[in-house]
Formats: sequence, structure tokens, C-alpha cells
Amino acid sequence: MGQKGYTADSITVLEGLSAVRKRPAMYIGSTDVRGLHHLVWEVVDNAVDEAMAGWCTHITVKVHVDNSITVSDNGRGIPVDIHPKEGRPAVEVVMTVLHAGGKFDNDAYKVSGGLHGVGVSVVNALSEYLEVWVRREGKRHHQRYERGRPVTELACEGNSPNRGTTVKFKPDEEIFEVMEFNYDTLKKRFEELAYLNRGLQIELIDERSGEKAVFKFDGGVKQFVKDLNSGDMGVHALVYGEGEAEHITVEFALQYNAGYKENVLTFANNIRTKEGGTHLVGFKTALTRAINVYIKNSDISKKLKQTISGDDVKEGLTAVVSVKVPHPQFEGQTKTKLGNSEVAGLVASLVYDRLSVFFEENPKDAKLIVEKVVDSARAREAARQARDLVRRKGALSDNSLPGKLWDCQAKDPAESELYIVEGDSAGGSAKGGRDPKFQAILPLRGKVLNVERTRFDRMLANKEIRTLIQALGAGIGEEDMDLAKLRYHKIIIMTDADVDGAHIRTLLLTFFFRQYGELIEKGYLYIAQPPLYLIKKGKSEKYIKDDDAMQAYLMDRLATELVIAGENGTEFAGAASIDLLQQIRLIKHKADEAEGMAIHLPLFMALLSFQERIQPASFQEMDIALHPLAAHLETHGYALDALDEADELETRRYLLAMDQNGHATRIGMEFFGTRMYRAAHEAYWELRARTGGASYFLRRRDQDPEQARPIENMFLLLAEVFQEARKGLGIKRFKGLGEMNAEELWVTTMNPEHRTLLQVNVEDAEAADEIFSNLMGEKVEPRRQFIERNALMVTELDI
Repeated sequence: MGQKGYTADSITVLEGLSAVRKRPAMYIGSTDVRGLHHLVWEVVDNAVDEAMAGWCTHITVKVHVDNSITVSDNGRGIPVDIHPKEGRPAVEVVMTVLHAGGKFDNDAYKVSGGLHGVGVSVVNALSEYLEVWVRREGKRHHQRYERGRPVTELACEGNSPNRGTTVKFKPDEEIFEVMEFNYDTLKKRFEELAYLNRGLQIELIDERSGEKAVFKFDGGVKQFVKDLNSGDMGVHALVYGEGEAEHITVEFALQYNAGYKENVLTFANNIRTKEGGTHLVGFKTALTRAINVYIKNSDISKKLKQTISGDDVKEGLTAVVSVKVPHPQFEGQTKTKLGNSEVAGLVASLVYDRLSVFFEENPKDAKLIVEKVVDSARAREAARQARDLVRRKGALSDNSLPGKLWDCQAKDPAESELYIVEGDSAGGSAKGGRDPKFQAILPLRGKVLNVERTRFDRMLANKEIRTLIQALGAGIGEEDMDLAKLRYHKIIIMTDADVDGAHIRTLLLTFFFRQYGELIEKGYLYIAQPPLYLIKKGKSEKYIKDDDAMQAYLMDRLATELVIAGENGTEFAGAASIDLLQQIRLIKHKADEAEGMAIHLPLFMALLSFQERIQPASFQEMDIALHPLAAHLETHGYALDALDEADELETRRYLLAMDQNGHATRIGMEFFGTRMYRAAHEAYWELRARTGGASYFLRRRDQDPEQARPIENMFLLLAEVFQEARKGLGIKRFKGLGEMNAEELWVTTMNPEHRTLLQVNVEDAEAADEIFSNLMGEKVEPRRQFIERNALMVTELDI
């Protein structure tokens, strides 16, 4: 099928674009951060479809500072000729009509990953604006839409020697709860796409932070598995296979490593199928069968008492299974499970045949794989025996409970609480401070075992873990766990507020996440929040839970003792002064965000102090030096200039603000469209209207107005106020529960009427799984990358 075969005639229209803005979750799953990123997937998937059809080799994705996105590819370009039925350009039909696209015509796309033509029109409907540029047949065309409606005609802007499509869109703030794209989420998805499409280059550029990533893997799926296993020595040569039957393409690679975790990723038409589906069933069936057949035909079967099960082949397995299906059936709009029944047999047949050949041709590798699986089967049997040891002998009999547990009197789990505390001293305080009617205490000694790096049978051999399982009373493992027998419906992790306490809390969370996931789903797991501060004033004492509460307390205090005055003489005291300071804190928070974009505080404040709110397009066609902002910035010591960067698509203009030392700050036009700039500008000028200027006066309430101290600017005022509010207070910062006596612990942390508990829930199980694997697993590299990426965000380092 050539370039000429993909025309307006290829675009099939099923129904008009309606109700998307009314019920966006029906089309993109949700309007939270997941739905926000789904917009990007839809546009990028269209470009990847061009790559799968053999036309596209390069995709570039840019995240602009206002969280708008540009996706550019070098595919054929969406057709621009007039659609025969609609009487409009085909590109406009694709962008504005639901279920319009080339994916129903198997000549245009044999296989596609996009939402069958729903995708890009839904993105358009849910965007404040969307612009499309098409480079095709020597010409460049452009059209702009706002909230799904075309606001310009499709226009030819001139000649272009290249071909491809570029889409730029900004998600609509009226629709989405969250507007911040996550660089790591985008990066991970594009890395997967590059692995699954050999030779396709995907470039990600984040203009907010300056981060860049380029992905291109000529090794494809084989390289994917090899890289997933980096750091864990693969125990044998990698097994790979690909094939096609009934227009369905199957590709897989697998390799066992020395670890114990399973890491099997499945994809259908480049879409990650997180819940698996028929391709995963086929793969696991074939793998188990191939290994059992090999064992049966070897002398190992005489030594092995049990048959290898699907559970035994999982341990240490890393695999990627990718299928390309012309008519995929996904369960759920966001494609998390493949439902095509015919795929299971095709995958099973290919994997079994390929493994059988591999075992025959590579007897040493086959032996290593089988030894790994047999070892796993034996460990499973050992784990079963270990489970028998920790199984409760009677429902609530004394001999089934660990000796170190101080149990509660209540027998109803819905009324019972279990506090897990670190060490005997904290345990003693907790025991003395609790209400024994319904609160049980379990002290654990030292660091709990990291279950992420430990085999199940060895985990059960650990004394502290065994004690914890016994105390819970619900058994452990898929075969034995019964949450109906759980003895407490509030399980509360209570550790110190220092680094060691955080580490123990993380180890316990890892244990619960891996072994008692359903317990978390039911909402039974909590984290206690001991107070961070004790404030003493004279004989009175007050506990403060965290830094935010401390700031709120200090503000309340100063409201009764301090008076703030503006340049216009207006005085603010009580609630009015708190409101004033909250606005200053908002501006400070936005200034910190701008600092992250390399716009330093003096420049940010100079931009805010220009009264007219700048519109992103206001500099596009004019001499920058003539703009009123240039004269304004000059009074603040900045010269304003422009930098125009041209590419084949458009000329983008940036502002250059140069200080007196010749240092230039580059400001993209999108900066003025950010929520950060808009909110800070609005708050700044509200403050100016209330106070009459940028400087302030501060005095205590019992002082004469003439004694008020002048304060140069709002941020100095904020610092001065908090310093003043701390006077006369004794502030103690707690680090450990051991620093509190039993009564303090009850009053602050255990009394249901006053305590603060955080309920543990897992909104995104896949993301949580990855975090636990990276930070608690065997591989050092992911931890190093995490530390490098987040090092600058550390505010308190406990060494």
C-alpha cells in the first residue's frame, strides 16, 4: 500500500463527536493524572501506528512549560484532501468526528494501537486548544481548534520538503483535576514503545526542567528482556521467538535470572496490558508444558516428587510478550486486558515450539532453566511446610499468639487495633499508654527483613516476620490466607520520625504490600502520626503534628499579637492578617516553582509587578523593545530581547531577559499561559490593591503605630512575622517515640479522639509495584537513578 493509498477515502466516519466533554471518563478512563497522560498516549499511538505501517522512523514529544504538548512524526501525514461524504478536509474529520480514522480500513493500517479513531478527536474535544500541521506531498497545512471546534480553516502555509504530522495541544483546565505531566511516566511509556518497535526513535524533551531522553533499540524485544535483567545475571542464554498466523504477529523473549521475582510484561498492539489476557495465558501454558515435557524426558523426573506448576515457572522469570492483532478486543476502554480467544492458542503454539527447539539445541541452557524451576518447586514445598509452622493451632488460643504480643481484651476484629512499634522501649511506652480494652501492642526488634529480596520460605523462617504473621492470625500465602480470621481491623505502624523509623516503616509497608495486598485494599492498614513538635509557653503545652500545622499555629498566635500595615496605612490584624500572609505564602510557593524553571526570584517578581497580565501570543509579531514590558523591566535592571528559533514547522519566539551582569534568562511564551504565572499575578495585584504598595510596616499590638518597623518586601515580612511569633515559645522537635512517656503517647498518638492516622491505600498498584521493586529490590542501578533525580528535592538530610 503506497503513499497514494492513504487518502480521504480511507477515513471512515461512524458517528459525530458528542458527549465527550460531558462524560470524559467514558473515553479516557478518568479526569485525574491518568486521564491527563492518556491524551498523550492517544496522539503518540497514532504516530506509532505510522511506524508499524512502515512509514515513520522518528517521533519527537515536547512538554512545554504550560504543560502543553507537541507530538511530531515523520509519517505520511494525515490526508488533507476533501472527504467524499463529509465535504470537509479529511484531517478536520479525523480531528472532530468520533470514530473517524484510517483504522477500520485494513489497507491503511493492518494493525493499530490507537483507540480505533476515537483517540485524537477525544484529545481535541478535551483540549483548550489543539493545532495540527500536516507536511504532505510537498506542502505544509495548518489548522487550529478550540475545545474540539475548528476556529480556522485548513490552510496551506507553503512548501515543505518533508512529510509527517505535528499535533500541539493544551489539556483543558475545565476538564482535568491535575494539569502537571509527569516526566518519568512519559519516559517509561516511550521507552517501552521504542523497545516494541525495532529501529523507531522516540525523543522526549521536557522544556520545564531541561531534561531530555532519546530511545532507539535495534535489538527490540530481545534487548528489552536483556535490559530488564541488567544487574541480575541471566542464568542462561536468552530465548526469543517470533511468528505470524491468521494475520496475528507474536513476538516474545524470556530469560531467567538469579533472583526470585517474576517480571513478565505483556503488550497488545504496543499497548501495555497490565491485567494480562489471552496472550499471557497462552505464554504461561506453553512455558509450563515445555518445561514439564523436558523434565519427563530427562532423568530429573525420578528425583522430583511433584509436577511443575505455573507458580514454579514464575520465580526469577523475566519475559516480554508482544502481539499485534488486526481486531483486538480489550476489556475496558483503557485497554488493560486482551480478550481475543484465538490469541491464546497461537501464542501457546509458537512459544512451545520455540522452547522445544531451544531445549533440544541448547542442552546446557535447558538444564539451567529446569534446575531453576525445580529449585523453585522444592522451595514451594519448603514454604508450605514453613507455613504449617506459623499456622494458628486454634482460633484464638493462647499458644497460637506470640509471647511478645500484649493483646487487647476485645475479641471482635472490627473493634480491635494492633500497634506495631519498633523496639522494647517504645513498646513499653505504648503498652503503658494504650487502652487495653481494644488496643494491642506488638514490639518488633531491629530492622524487619526486606521481603523484596527474600524467598518465601526464608521469609517465613525469620523470627520477627513469623511473630507478625502469628499476631495477625490470618495465615499467609495464596493457599492459606483467610482475612476472615484477621484478628484486628486496624493495623497501625507506629515508628520514630527519624531515618531509622522511616526505614522500618518502609520495610513493613513492603511486607504488607507483597504479602497482604487485600488487607490494604480493605483499608485495614494505617500509619500513626506522632506529633513533630511540642510547644511550651509558661506552664501550658501544645503538641503540633507537622510543619504545616506549626505554621498555622504561629499564624494564629501572631494574629492576636501582631499588626501589619500597608503603604496606604490600612492595618491588618486577626483573621485579616492571616489572610494577607496566606496570599504571600501562595506567591512564595509559585516563585519557588518558577525557580525550578530557572526564572530567579528578582525576575519573577519583576514580571509580576507589571500590572497587565501578559498573554502568551502578545510578543509574536512585534519588536520586543517596543513592548511596555521592556520599559518596565528596565527599571528593575533587565534588558528585554527576543530569540527566534525556526524549524521546518514553525518559528518559536522566546524572551531573553538580561541582567546587568549579562546573564540571560530564556522565557518561553508558554510561561505566560501557566497556572503558576496567572495565580501569582492575580494574588500579587490583589495584595497591592489592599495595601497600596510593595512594602509593609509591622508592630506588636501593644505598641504605638509610630513604633511600627518598616519591612522592605512581602517575603521579608513573612520571615519577620514567623520570627516574631516564635518569641517566648519553647519549641521541641521530636525524633523518637522513646522520647515520650506513656501518657504523652496516649494523648498525642493513640487516643482515638485526638490522634491522626494515615490510611494506607494503593491507587496505582502498578506504579507502587515498580517503586517497591526499584527501591527495595536487588538492582542497585534504579536506586542510584532515583537518588540522582530526587537529590535536589531533599529539604532535611539526616546523616
